[in-house]
Amino acid sequence: MKLLHIDSSILAANSVSRQLTRDIVNQWTASHPGTTVDYLDLAVNTPSHLSAESLGFRLPAGSDLSDVQKRENAVSEALVSQFLAADVIVVGAPLYNFTIPSQLKAWIDRVAQVGRTFAYTEKGPQGLAGGKTVIVASTRGGVYSTSEGGRAMEHQESYLQTVFGFFGITDVRFVRAEGIAMGDAKKAEALASAAVEALAATREAANQSKAALAA
Repeated sequence: MKLLHIDSSILAANSVSRQLTRDIVNQWTASHPGTTVDYLDLAVNTPSHLSAESLGFRLPAGSDLSDVQKRENAVSEALVSQFLAADVIVVGAPLYNFTIPSQLKAWIDRVAQVGRTFAYTEKGPQGLAGGKTVIVASTRGGVYSTSEGGRAMEHQESYLQTVFGFFGITDVRFVRAEGIAMGDAKKAEALASAAVEALAATREAANQSKAALAA
């Protein structure tokens, strides 16, 4: 089994989402001893945002590419291959200005490839990357999940649910710590709640994978 561990927070050791992804990965590997882990730090190794040069992978096969386009294609190919090879993806996704970090969006733009992660059919788009488990460590300075207004303002979890679903992934789990900027007591409460959610998410996914192997 292969696990892809992705962090996107720019806060390094001060990041709560990095703490959560580390705990989730540790719990997963403890229950799946044979798991191999591939790590991607998008705050350190950020793919460039889409541009005329980085859109080469969307051109028809055999197109005449510049040297820059070829280099950018190699980046896109490495990222989408890494993603497709993973059985489990653990993503650290802090809320930045009501959405995900631009570093994480740049990664998504590279792996969203026609014919690799999705396809267009007569019946509409079809995801090609199904069968994976995604666990998102979602962190928020404020509280958004408990009110209609808050849920309308966030485009973080809702976006990730949508885009991974577009890729055909139906098993998307969220481990949420919110209100972490609302004082020490609220932060401690959020981390305690997230720890329980993380354990439940990894145990449930582990039980499902064991059941699938036994079927």
